[in-house]
Amino acid sequence: MSTATLQFRAATVADLDDLLALVQSAYRGEASRSGWTTEADLLDGQRTDVADLQACLARSNSTLLVAEMPDDTDSGRPRIVACAYIAPDEDHPADAAQFGMFAVRPQLQGSGVGKAVMGEAERIVRDEWQLPSLRMSVIDVRSELIAFYQRRGYRRTGVYKPFPYGDERFGVPRRADLRFEILEKRLRTATQAEDPGNE
Repeated sequence: MSTATLQFRAATVADLDDLLALVQSAYRGEASRSGWTTEADLLDGQRTDVADLQACLARSNSTLLVAEMPDDTDSGRPRIVACAYIAPDEDHPADAAQFGMFAVRPQLQGSGVGKAVMGEAERIVRDEWQLPSLRMSVIDVRSELIAFYQRRGYRRTGVYKPFPYGDERFGVPRRADLRFEILEKRLRTATQAEDPGNE
C-alpha cells in the first residue's frame, strides 16, 4: 500500500467517536490482535476515553494529529487511519515534546502508515515548534515495540515511570510488573537550535 494518499490534519471534536474506536482497536481486545501494537496480553479495559481525547484537544500548544486516506467505499468521505498526540513536555517544555496516543488501524500496521505519522509529528516538533527532542513513554516489557522505535532513531534513556495501577482509565493490568520507560530522539542539533537559519 502506498502512503502517498495520506493526508494530515489536526483532529476536531467531530472526530472523537472515530478516534476512540481507532485507539481501542489498535491496543485492546480481540480486534487488536490482528496488528502488532496490541496490548491485549498485558491489559484489559479501555485504552482511552472521550474525556481523555477531549482533554488532548483542549490543551493549548498541542496537536492531536490524524492521518486520513480516501475511503475504499462509495461514501466519498476520507477515513481516519491513524493518529498521534504531540504536546510540549510538561516538565521541560522548552527542551522536548511528548509523543503519545499513537494508533494505526490494525489492518494497516506494517504498511508504512505508522512511520509516516511519526515523520509528520517529528517535522511539526522540529520545524514548527522548534524543539530539539521528542520523547515517549513505552511499557518496558514491549520489546518488539521498543525495537521499532529504536529503528526510528529513539534511544532508551533508562528513565522509568510507574504504571498507574488502580486507575482504570489506563486499562486493567493483567500482570504486576508493568512500568514505562522514556524513549527519546534528538530532532535538532545544538547548532540548529541556536541558528534556525542552518536548517
